[in-house]
Amino acid sequence: MGRNSSGQCNVESWADIVQVAAGGSSILFGLIKNAHTVGLRNDGTVVAVGENFIGQCNVGNWTDTVQVAAGGGHTVGLKSDGTVVTVGWNEYGQCDVSNWTDTVQVAAGMAHTVGLKSDGTVVASGWNEYEQCNVGDWDLS
Repeated sequence: MGRNSSGQCNVESWADIVQVAAGGSSILFGLIKNAHTVGLRNDGTVVAVGENFIGQCNVGNWTDTVQVAAGGGHTVGLKSDGTVVTVGWNEYGQCDVSNWTDTVQVAAGMAHTVGLKSDGTVVASGWNEYEQCNVGDWDLS
């Protein structure tokens, strides 16, 4: 429920969903773009609805996914092998996660992505104007 200006609430047909994530509004190319919603199915596939202005809903081919996160204009998926995939807006490098391995949890902000590694360390990529990616000295083990 809520504002559905881009279809981000059109989830009535979803089935077998085990996790959801909702991305917030963002400003892309000077335009205010509305949210998207991502769902993880129990078979590891992913669905998305809502604003797809820059490809953040292009998750139809994702498989073996164990967690999803939705940012302002990007979507993040954690694969069962500990790798991370992303689609969507990459203006600040928030989708530059192709070298992440041994990841156990992911989170997405407006323009950054954060990952928790199996050894308790934290990694981040993306916009860092307010030091939201300064996680290099974090160790949660």
